[in-house]
Amino acid sequence: METTAPTGRSFLPGRLTRAQTRTVIAATVGAVLEWFDLLLYAMFAVVLAKQFFPTTDPSVSLLLSLGTFALAWLVRPIGAIVIGAYGDRAGRKPALVVSAGLMMAGTLLTGVLPPYASIGLAAPALLLLARLLQGFSAGGEFGSATALLAEQDPERRGFYASLQWSATGLAVFLAASFAFTVNSLLTPDQVASWGWRLPYLFGLLIGPAAWYIRSRGEETPEFMATPMAPRPIAEVASLDKVRVLLGAGVVAAGAAGSYTINYMPTYAATQLHMGPTTALIGTMVAGGVNTILPPLFGHLSDVYGRFRIMGLFGVLGFFLIYPLFLWVLAVPTLFTLIAIQVVVAAVFYCGYYATVPSFLAELFPTRRRTTGISIAYVLAQLVFGGVTPLV
Repeated sequence: METTAPTGRSFLPGRLTRAQTRTVIAATVGAVLEWFDLLLYAMFAVVLAKQFFPTTDPSVSLLLSLGTFALAWLVRPIGAIVIGAYGDRAGRKPALVVSAGLMMAGTLLTGVLPPYASIGLAAPALLLLARLLQGFSAGGEFGSATALLAEQDPERRGFYASLQWSATGLAVFLAASFAFTVNSLLTPDQVASWGWRLPYLFGLLIGPAAWYIRSRGEETPEFMATPMAPRPIAEVASLDKVRVLLGAGVVAAGAAGSYTINYMPTYAATQLHMGPTTALIGTMVAGGVNTILPPLFGHLSDVYGRFRIMGLFGVLGFFLIYPLFLWVLAVPTLFTLIAIQVVVAAVFYCGYYATVPSFLAELFPTRRRTTGISIAYVLAQLVFGGVTPLV
């Protein structure tokens, strides 16, 4: 699966048609809003624990809240199979439209949900339903968006597929910025009462626009030129077992590093005893890094090959992560927290993870690409992603 390009190739993307440019923008903007809605829960996990899982022990409340965060990952394989197969049969664009609609439904339910004090056990039950809707949506989002972006230009798969991670990085930045602003301008009681709902309102206002933009996109020439797979799930199950396992293994390291970044505000507040606004500054900076750098490393993978880039930064991250946590425990300052999150972002998320989407796209044939990518991705996320904060 090693893909190289002539050395000296320009970092700037190749010329796309107007329709292709619109499609790339639609996939990228939609992904920002999809992941923004999904990540808000992690940013407000401590507040949501008190609102929807009240117990006499705050630690138990937090574990229940993070457990609900993890449960969304348990339904992602179902979303990956259903939406992924739909994307291989009907097209990448219809699959992305469906995932955007489901994410909006989950966001709406979370944003307007009354707390435990008002409706009792119905509150955590409905919150779980909202998270399951979002998890189902996210399960099919990655594979559909990755296939659509990677198929724009076969010679620049690394660059275009990495835009998926730039979108996610911008979503992290926006979610952390909203959380920072809310916690800075409002009192803790105001945040707990209604302030945490404001970012969800933003998602609800922008979500329909993202859905509309996606509905105006077009299919990729590569997909249109390929005979449709009538049973993509069966094909993947019979022909791609090794590919799925290989893809899941490649995703695993990046998933653990990615959700370590998302967990850091909770870790800083509960273990390092930093204020909620202080803890979010590092996540904002890391989100900025994750927005800017992925296309650079995606381009490098087009030039030097996927395995060279992933291998270099995967090994580097493996040896860095434990010393970094020892450092922040020994010196629990804002500078240390920011430095660690920037290093994790640059090494794991940008250096290693930004190359993964193009690698996955080249791993599976076009006719069952969305299904294969989706299943490989969520298998790794199920074990190493959503449960990372809980562990």
